[in-house]
Amino acid sequence: MKLLRLVPDNTRFRFMHWGRITIPLALGLVFVSILGWAILGFNFGIDFTGGLLIEVRQTQGLADLAKIRSDVESLKLGDAQVQGFGQQSDALIRLGEQPGGEKAQQAAVEKVRAKLGSTYEFRRVEVVGPAVSKDLQFNAVMAVVTSLVLILAYLWFRFEWQFAVGAIMTTIHDVLLTLGFMAYLRISFDLPILAAILTIVGYSLNDTVVIYDRIREMMRKYKKMPIADLIELSINETLSRTVVTAVTVFIASLSLLLFGGDALHGFSFILVFGVIVGTYSSIVVSAPLLIFLHLRTDKEEKPGKGGKAKTSDATAALAKP
Repeated sequence: MKLLRLVPDNTRFRFMHWGRITIPLALGLVFVSILGWAILGFNFGIDFTGGLLIEVRQTQGLADLAKIRSDVESLKLGDAQVQGFGQQSDALIRLGEQPGGEKAQQAAVEKVRAKLGSTYEFRRVEVVGPAVSKDLQFNAVMAVVTSLVLILAYLWFRFEWQFAVGAIMTTIHDVLLTLGFMAYLRISFDLPILAAILTIVGYSLNDTVVIYDRIREMMRKYKKMPIADLIELSINETLSRTVVTAVTVFIASLSLLLFGGDALHGFSFILVFGVIVGTYSSIVVSAPLLIFLHLRTDKEEKPGKGGKAKTSDATAALAKP
């Protein structure tokens, strides 16, 4: 049986010659993303702004999430989220904080109770206040920052420092582009979105480290090969694995986006974007960064004739101002 190959064997794409384009492009996209935050800000969801949390149970069968969502949205109470959990008869309703203090929150709960009718049992009603929301925002930032710091420490110990810095810079690039994407499209920033961002961090790092590990192996095997040629060879040798992984994750994320319903729409949308950005950056951003961080093979560390280190055409192209 003939096996499916998304990438032909013995590919020789000249990725390093694109470094002078991809690195400035990456910096430009990061700048545009940061500009989006400054001008538009984030569309924080209920988890980060506060609001009402209502747990209901259908007493006469399964909970119809689509109908609950439609009924609650018809009340015009602002941002509303409905999701299932636990048993199939249970549903969780999230409403944005209502203006008017505690009485307004109670009035909103009574409107929902009247709309859903007597077939739904209200098992829990909670108010998420501003203090809790600020704690969640702080914890969200700390979760991302802590993960990046610990990853940097591990990679610094596991590889040369250039690999550690390159991997973290590539991951930060992916996170910043994802946040900018959310700011421009006004995607609601809630806890599932935070989970998607952390997933993107893991996916991007995994792709980058696979390529970096092959580069390190090649540096031991071909000690006299110019670094740009060696990096280019390493990318081509891992390209099939990178593309197959990306396509697999992309199909799974796209399936969630198309068939996962409203509750998973934002999460899966961010995952689809993150897979594309993470795959792109691991190939044409992370590897050229090693040249700019002055990673060298033995041949390039030792001066050749005339007291200058020997470099390849690709290295020289990247080194030009």
